[in-house]
Amino acid sequence: MTAHVRRRRVFYIPGYDPLPPRRYRELYRKESAAQAAISGYDIALKPKTAGDPYGWHVTARIDGVATETDIEVLVWSDIVQTSMASGIAATYLQLIRTAWTYIATGTLWRLMRLRKGPVIAALYPVAMLLGQLALALLAALMIYRLVTLVADGPVLRVGVAMAAALAAWQILKWFKARDGRFYAYYLMHDYAFSARWRGANPPELEQRIAEFGERIAETLRSDADEVLVVGHSSGAHLGVSVLAGLIRAGRVPPDGPALSFLTLGQVVPMVSFLPEADRLRADLRCLAARDELTWVDVSAPGDSCAFALCDPVTVSGVAPQDKKWPLVLSAAFTRTLSPERRKGLRWRFFRLHFQYLCAFDRPGDYDYFRITAGPVTLGARYAGRAPSRSRIERAVSRHTSMRSA
Repeated sequence: MTAHVRRRRVFYIPGYDPLPPRRYRELYRKESAAQAAISGYDIALKPKTAGDPYGWHVTARIDGVATETDIEVLVWSDIVQTSMASGIAATYLQLIRTAWTYIATGTLWRLMRLRKGPVIAALYPVAMLLGQLALALLAALMIYRLVTLVADGPVLRVGVAMAAALAAWQILKWFKARDGRFYAYYLMHDYAFSARWRGANPPELEQRIAEFGERIAETLRSDADEVLVVGHSSGAHLGVSVLAGLIRAGRVPPDGPALSFLTLGQVVPMVSFLPEADRLRADLRCLAARDELTWVDVSAPGDSCAFALCDPVTVSGVAPQDKKWPLVLSAAFTRTLSPERRKGLRWRFFRLHFQYLCAFDRPGDYDYFRITAGPVTLGARYAGRAPSRSRIERAVSRHTSMRSA
C-alpha cells in the first residue's frame, strides 16, 4: 500500500443529527477555504464526479502535490428524525426510562469515572426538562390560586383547574418549539436512542450499518490510493461496527487502497458501557489489533460533549493483549485556537463539538483538510507519533460481554 495519495475516497458518518447532509458540504466548503487561507494551500469543491447526491468532489494542491478526493456522507438522519418524533409527554417518559437504564445498570457511575464534561452534558437535558416542567406546574398553580382567591365554587374550581392545566401545557409547548436554543429535547432523544435498546443497535440501524459496509467494500475494490472513513461523535461507534464487519468478512483486499479510520469527538462509552452493547464491544476489540487499517482517534478536553482522550477500547474493558489501535491524539484547542477564538467559542458547546471539522487559526499536526484532501495517507501522516500522554487508558466499564454480529 502506498503512503502517497493522488486519489482518495472519504466516507463521513455523522453523529446523531436530524439535519440533511448538505450542511456538511457547506461546512466543508466554508471551513476548508478558511484553513487554506491560513495554511497557504489551495482547495476547491465541486459536485461529486460519481453523481451521488450526498457528496462532493475536492481538488487540492497541498505541499506542492495535486490530489482528487470524493467525499460521501453516509446518511442515517432519517433514522434520527424518526426517533425524535416523540411528543412532549412521550419525551418525559423517555426521560424516566433513560435515566433508569443508566442508573440501574451502573453505567452512569462508571461514566463519571471518565470525563465529567460529557456526563454533565448527559444530565443537562434531564435537569432542563424537569426545570421546564416545574415552571409550567408553578405557573398553573399560581393561576389556580389567584383565580380561586377572588371567586369560589366547585364548578369554577374545575374550570380554573382545566385552564391552569392548559396554560401549563402551552408553556411546555413554548419550550419545545424553541429547543433549537435549549437542546433539551434533542439531547434527551439522543441518549434515549441508545438507552432504549440498552446499547444494542435497533434493527433499522443494523440494516443501515450493513448498507454502509457495502458502499465502503465496493470502494475498496477501486483504484483509489486511500479509503478514509471518518466517524464524528455517535458516528464513531457506527464506523467501528462497519469496519469490523468488513474485516471479519475478509472484504478488505490486501492489495487494495490503504484503509484509514479517523474518529473525532467520540462518545463511544455512552453506548459501550451499556449491558447489551455486546456487538459494539466485540467490534472494538476486533479493530484494536488489526493490521488491515490505521485508526486514529482525535478529541480535545475543551470539547465537553465528547469523552476526550479516553481510549474507547481500553475504557470499555475489551482491549486485547496485542492491541495497537486507536492512536489517541489531542486536538489541543488551547494551543491550536487563539485566545480570541476560544473566547468567542467559550459557551458554544455544540460548535466546539464540531471544531474538528473546522479551521484552526493556529493549526498543529491535526488538520482535517490535510487529512481528507492532502497527499499522504492517515497512517503515513501519524507514523511514529506517540499517543497523548494525558489519555485515559484503564478498564472502567462494568459490562464487558461480547458478541459478533
